[in-house]
Amino acid sequence: MGKFLAALIVICAVVGGAGLYYTQVYAFYDPVEPTGQDVVLTSATEGPMVIPYTDFEAIDATSSPIRYRACFRTDVPLETLEEEFVAYDNAEPLEAPYWFGCYSADGIGEALETGRAKAFMSVENVTYGVDRIVAIFPEGNGYAWHQINRCGEVVFGGQPAPEGCPPMPAQQ
Repeated sequence: MGKFLAALIVICAVVGGAGLYYTQVYAFYDPVEPTGQDVVLTSATEGPMVIPYTDFEAIDATSSPIRYRACFRTDVPLETLEEEFVAYDNAEPLEAPYWFGCYSADGIGEALETGRAKAFMSVENVTYGVDRIVAIFPEGNGYAWHQINRCGEVVFGGQPAPEGCPPMPAQQ
């Protein structure tokens, strides 16, 4: 009887672990259908503007505001983007599921650190406390993700919003 119970415990642990793995890596992600308005950068003078793009591929999940990842290409020269749009300091690309092959957080992060790619503000507070960031390489490859901003770090930690942050939206 003891061997049976031990085997049952092991089987339950393996099935539970497999289920947990599946839900974290696959279950909550959905592909994002392109709308033609998907790649936006914030202009210093005109606010958010759509830039031309092709080969758009993205995933998102309703389970978390920071699960958005996207890959695309743009023909707009990086120098032009740097002149017109707001740079984003301290961009830290978040990992994507391994099966979303066009996106490599390590590669994007390394390129940002070395200056080979540039990060831009896409949409500030796309969800309260979370910004959409876009990184673009000189050859036109672009990547987007959601990143918790300074207001979100404080508010999500249980503190009141710091000065200069919008008020937290009312909970329903």
